[in-house]
Amino acid sequence: METLKHIKSCPIELVVKLINKKWVIQIIRDLFFGKSRFHEFKEDKPDLSNKVLSNCLKDMEKNGLIHKIVDKCDKKNVKYILTEKGKSLNKVLYEIAMIGVDGETYSDSIKNSVKNTFRETLL
Repeated sequence: METLKHIKSCPIELVVKLINKKWVIQIIRDLFFGKSRFHEFKEDKPDLSNKVLSNCLKDMEKNGLIHKIVDKCDKKNVKYILTEKGKSLNKVLYEIAMIGVDGETYSDSIKNSVKNTFRETLL
């Protein structure tokens, strides 16, 4: 604990600030699972407005979690990818998912299926 007295900000708090905003974790999860386009992020999130998603993606890009790729021939063709910083959250998301699965009353077969899916995608 003596070392922590000499740093300005706790590293855990810094990461929590990056991912604590609404929708960020879900978008990062979606990126790991292959989604990369604006409309894909909205598919299973009816409460997510275009404006909020746009602002969220801009913040995530500014914070170095994602990179925006615009097709030079078609400016409307935009994809988002995880940066190395964003990809480094894979183990954190995996552990969060495992806590969530174990905390639910899923059948053992569903728990195993979900765990395998997250393991294959995130680890």
